[in-house]
Amino acid sequence: MPKAHLIFTHLHNSYNVSVPNLEKLSVEQIKELENFVSFRNGIFDFETYSFVIQKRLEFYEFVALIHHLGIDAKVQERIIIKETEPRIGFGQYKGMQYNELPNSYMLWLKTNYRGFDKEKVDKELAKRNL
Repeated sequence: MPKAHLIFTHLHNSYNVSVPNLEKLSVEQIKELENFVSFRNGIFDFETYSFVIQKRLEFYEFVALIHHLGIDAKVQERIIIKETEPRIGFGQYKGMQYNELPNSYMLWLKTNYRGFDKEKVDKELAKRNL
């Protein structure tokens, strides 16, 4: 019987785990994973062979939890490398990335802003075709 292959991805306030070999697992193994997800109020998506649980958890904590519960699985971490987007340094949206700002605020900046970040504003406006 094959081991479950779990690929852990840390997200901002949750974590996602894909199970690429789900079809090769026994019914008992799948039920064990389903119970794990259900007990933690997560969502198991059988179409994508993955589950999401709304809780902050680091990879090493997830591995320890899986082993503590006696789930026989190979666990792997997938790291998402995010490009560092520039952040706005002023106003009501200070600290947010330019790509997170609402269009209405971007249009306001287009007309009213003449500061040192004007090039970043213009670049984001061009990305959005505004």
